[in-house]
Amino acid sequence: MLPFAAAAVTPLVYRVLRDRTAYYAAAVALACFGMVASLLGTNASVSFPWIPSLGVSLRFYVDGLSLLIGFLASGVGVLILTYSGRYMDGEPGKAKYYTTLLAFMGSMLGVAFAADLISLFVFWELTSLTSFVLIGHYSDRPSAQYGARKSMLITVAGGLFMLIGFLLIHNVTGTYAMFGPDGILTPVNVANASEQLHSNGLFVPALVLIAVGAAAKSAQVPLHIWLPNAMEAPTPVSAFLHSATMVKAGVYLVGRFRPLFLPEEVHAIPDWMLLFAILGLVTMTVTAILAVAATDIKELLAYSTASHLGLIIAGFGFASEFGAETGAFHILNHAMFKAALFLVAGIIAHEAGTRTIDHLGGLWRDLPITAAVTVIAALGMAGVPPFNGFYSKELLFESAYHAAHVHGGLAWLFPVVAVFGSIFTFLYSVRFMMLFFGEKPTGLGHVHRPPLAMLVPPVILGIIAALIGLGGVTDTFGIAPTALDHFVGTVVESVLPPGPGGHVEAVHFSYHLPTAVTPAAVMSAVTIGLGLVTYPYYDDLHEGVNRLLAIDPLRVNWWYDNAVDGLSDPRVATTLHTRSAPLRTYAVWLFATIAVLTLGAYAAASSSIPAISGAVVTLPTIFVLFVAVVAAVAVTVADSHIAGVLTLSVMGFMVAIFFILGRAPDLALTQLIAETLILVIFLLVLEKLPAYYGRIGRWTATRDAIVSAAVGFTVFLTVLFTTAANPKEGIASFFVERAGVPKSHGSFLFDYGGGSNIVNVILVDFRAFDTMGEISVIAMAALAVLTLIAMRGRGEMQ
Repeated sequence: MLPFAAAAVTPLVYRVLRDRTAYYAAAVALACFGMVASLLGTNASVSFPWIPSLGVSLRFYVDGLSLLIGFLASGVGVLILTYSGRYMDGEPGKAKYYTTLLAFMGSMLGVAFAADLISLFVFWELTSLTSFVLIGHYSDRPSAQYGARKSMLITVAGGLFMLIGFLLIHNVTGTYAMFGPDGILTPVNVANASEQLHSNGLFVPALVLIAVGAAAKSAQVPLHIWLPNAMEAPTPVSAFLHSATMVKAGVYLVGRFRPLFLPEEVHAIPDWMLLFAILGLVTMTVTAILAVAATDIKELLAYSTASHLGLIIAGFGFASEFGAETGAFHILNHAMFKAALFLVAGIIAHEAGTRTIDHLGGLWRDLPITAAVTVIAALGMAGVPPFNGFYSKELLFESAYHAAHVHGGLAWLFPVVAVFGSIFTFLYSVRFMMLFFGEKPTGLGHVHRPPLAMLVPPVILGIIAALIGLGGVTDTFGIAPTALDHFVGTVVESVLPPGPGGHVEAVHFSYHLPTAVTPAAVMSAVTIGLGLVTYPYYDDLHEGVNRLLAIDPLRVNWWYDNAVDGLSDPRVATTLHTRSAPLRTYAVWLFATIAVLTLGAYAAASSSIPAISGAVVTLPTIFVLFVAVVAAVAVTVADSHIAGVLTLSVMGFMVAIFFILGRAPDLALTQLIAETLILVIFLLVLEKLPAYYGRIGRWTATRDAIVSAAVGFTVFLTVLFTTAANPKEGIASFFVERAGVPKSHGSFLFDYGGGSNIVNVILVDFRAFDTMGEISVIAMAALAVLTLIAMRGRGEMQ
């Protein structure tokens, strides 16, 4: 909760510290990092009641996977916020920027440690909301508006699919708890929860729905299109949200639910592997090809992020322990080298004044330290030994080959596609690195060295990436395993399904350089060899891919834009077509639709008309209703507004008298006030209307009569159905008992209304949300009226 509390006061802090607010935010992130670090070695949960009536709690859980994501959210956050202190010099909206970044960090920590399905969903959506604000930081730019809307539409829509999957799981298991004694993901309960999903036929639906949520957040094909447009955000945001943290939420979700959906014993290819291994490898390959086609350094890094997220998804998708190790280790490796490269991209754009790849080159002379960081990070991204990315790429090859060897047949496409996609990964990684070598393009000029606050964060990330790579070298020569090996082992344990007896065996993780000729080593050698042979033809590949992308149906963005525009254009066309239609037309089709849908629902539910019993009709009631019917008929035959309004009022007053006869004076009073107001309002506007209605055709009159009869019949049935129930205990006694002030106060504010007027208490207490909704509607209508008046005053409307 610390980041949220800090975010709440950030606007006030900014008034005092101004640009130094970045270091205040970095201090908050550092405190969070320290608290996460204090949880090392912990494996436990804690719960706070939130919505007890629905079984929803603010429940949190600590294990290796949550600690990994927590370290990335807070640790990378310290570096990003420090970097922002100089990068955001002269930029607008800095108070909003730091407030939103802190709120995002809190949301991501919530995702990492959430142990309740509803709590997880709330924090998940908060990451989408804060990301929307940060992507649209430059709100005056159409491209930023477009990118923010696209990210919100795709990630929030994916989150709704995920929520439905959560509700299916709850429907079967009866709990929202993910961990704890009754948690569905607790090792002893996983097998039972999985069996319940299978027996209810909800295993595959829940799996697919959760997969859609994960794919949307982690930019998997074809939902990857929002990530390149998200690069409209300031570069620190891209480094933090869209490489190291937010996009990791999707792969975190896949890792978290892996024990539930992955069976212990695999004979045929399981649904889990069929879905996620294919999705991950396709994303890894397609987005790597798109990265080769990029012309902007941030665009290249955006597509490469989607590609490496595909690698992680594929790793978690494979059923072997190698797959779990691939996903767990590459989450860490990718965050280190990709966050460093995004910060390098920010330095290049900030100091060179351009992000166009063709306009950059030979930067090592002006930026030697930045060049060294780039070499370490880019070679790690390319999967070249002994840099950090090589080891997790090697684990992917091991996983793909193992799956092919076990299942055979078409499964041999797994290692083939993994190598093919990795070749393009090698190509774009080397191309980014070559920005610092070769000849400097004409017109680039001298590039200034970055300030220390912008240089230190990528250097730290580069050093960590280098140390991870060095750890593999030490393991190769038999030096004692590092603390990193143990930590990654705990992350792997978090994503493994339990074995017999509901226990997860301890994982002894280690990584090292190849010491023998293995299938994975051969695949790595083929990748690097073909990458080196192909690199001289990089420009030809770049042009070829862009020529293909010039064909509209081959671009997912073309389908997205047409779908979104298609939802807008028919609305505009329909509005233009129906704007001149009379009010009668709108009313007829509206009421006809309501009647058809309602009657159809009654028919689908096989509702039977309840018997009418106990009704006592007196002579005064018959007389009043007779007058009301006569007035209603008179309204339909009246040929002028005055006659119609007067006869309508007669009918309304008869209804009020009917309420009096039915011993409902409050309803009668309301009816009398409403009828009086309607009569007065009509009389005030009559002079603005034609004296007579005019004539309508026979077909129109027949249509209106049929629709009127259908609406009347629908209301009649609805009243019968809704009043047929006769509960033994009426709700009135509850209101009488709970509306007033109790004799002994105790939990007064929670269990009693504390008022003297039951109707008032019902409106403001028992029906508080209903009343709040009504007030909101009135407030929105008032704002709309004020806006129209202001626009008319400025001459913007007539």
